[in-house]
Amino acid sequence: MITREEIANVLDHPVYDGDGNKIGDAKHVFFDDMTGRPEWVSVKTGMFGSNESFIPIRDAAVVQDHLEVPYRKEQVKDAPNVDVDAGGHLSESEEHRLYDYYGINWDSVLSEAERTDDGRFAAGPGPAGTASAAGAAGAAGTAGMAGMAGTAGTAGGMTGRQEGADRTGMRGDDAMTRSEEQMHVGVERRESGRARLRKYVVTEEVQQTVPVSHEEVRVEREPITDANRGDALAGPEISEAEHEVTLHEERPVVETETVPVERVRMVTEEHVEDEVVRGRVRKERIEAETERFDDESARLDDERRPGRE
Repeated sequence: MITREEIANVLDHPVYDGDGNKIGDAKHVFFDDMTGRPEWVSVKTGMFGSNESFIPIRDAAVVQDHLEVPYRKEQVKDAPNVDVDAGGHLSESEEHRLYDYYGINWDSVLSEAERTDDGRFAAGPGPAGTASAAGAAGAAGTAGMAGMAGTAGTAGGMTGRQEGADRTGMRGDDAMTRSEEQMHVGVERRESGRARLRKYVVTEEVQQTVPVSHEEVRVEREPITDANRGDALAGPEISEAEHEVTLHEERPVVETETVPVERVRMVTEEHVEDEVVRGRVRKERIEAETERFDDESARLDDERRPGRE
């Protein structure tokens, strides 16, 4: 369980599960009304932090700049949605439902709530008090001390029931604090697809014209002249004879060789687009109401009525 001193290191910091997966960012820390110890942390989950889930922090630990909880990311995202009242409290039934979801024994919670931090029993028996909000995004101050009726105060500047403040929310200086929610839009990086290069072989028909040559026989006849008469009378007068000539021709010969032609690689390019994000934020409004007395007796009668303390 984290301590009050560690709250400033938790708010607006990442929350991770036991497997090292980021669940979201811590938004609020809730105290137990009876013990005043941190009991719950609300975490912004989902796309752009659109959901807020509750996680018990009794077994959580602050590690460097983040909070680690012994619950898986999917389990936290599927946690039941609960309503927080205007005073920043969880009802007992809502808290009971969350404990059941996370498998925490409700009887053990009651027994822990009946003891104070120094081991002594609290003033009155009963279930663990509901948790009150402990801070919002921004500079987180130290946790507020327990206020009236044992209610734990808030951290980080959120208004709680503090000493010197009455039940209507008016402080000692007759001023009322007005708060409003601010929407913070972030981005998360996720896989959108995969691209790959695949090399395969295809066979193409290639045609090319190549000149080829061949030899043919042509018979030449020449008349007997004084120049060739000697060669003509060198042989026998009448005889049979043969003369053979070898003919040649060219034929196309095809061979292939592998040569590199180009190199191909994939690179990623980041393109930035503007996307409109809409959300709802709550704002407090303060209006003045004036009640006038019809006569002096009505005013005195009203002053004698018992007020809330």
